[in-house]
Amino acid sequence: MDNKVAYYLYHTFAHRGFATLRINFRGVGRSQGEFDNGIGELSDAASALDYLQSLNPNATGSWVAGFSFGAWIGMQLLMRRPEIQGFLSIAPPANLYDFSFLAPCPSSGLIVQADNDDLVTPISIHKLVEKLKTQKAIEIQHDIIKGANHFFESELNPLMKSVNSYLNMRLNG
Repeated sequence: MDNKVAYYLYHTFAHRGFATLRINFRGVGRSQGEFDNGIGELSDAASALDYLQSLNPNATGSWVAGFSFGAWIGMQLLMRRPEIQGFLSIAPPANLYDFSFLAPCPSSGLIVQADNDDLVTPISIHKLVEKLKTQKAIEIQHDIIKGANHFFESELNPLMKSVNSYLNMRLNG
């Protein structure tokens, strides 16, 4: 949760008035537990969403945003929670984890990749985007950030410009 991408995403939603929460998955930082290959982490994310919803019972919907492994978990959460209206998936590790569960994807969203990513292959994200774009009533925006590595270290401003442009379009449209 202390990664710059997660930090910037959190503040982007918070500044827009969203009830916002960022979490460490089990075994990361000072979180209890051990890495669970996605099973326990998905349960943790669902519990975090339940907690936010309990604090905001009049909310009309939710969004999910995730970076890298968190993008994979966020997309799984999207499949299980019909109240999620949109997603931001930053550097989803489509070559490392199976995203075939996204059939059909229940919501439109943004997928952002770094063009110099040394962990996630461009072809894996391209295949994921193309698969999702074939679905009716779902719009997937795919942005590529030039010069960015997996952590968007020197390209956080272009990443956040992409995120904010997409949110402006979806939330003001």
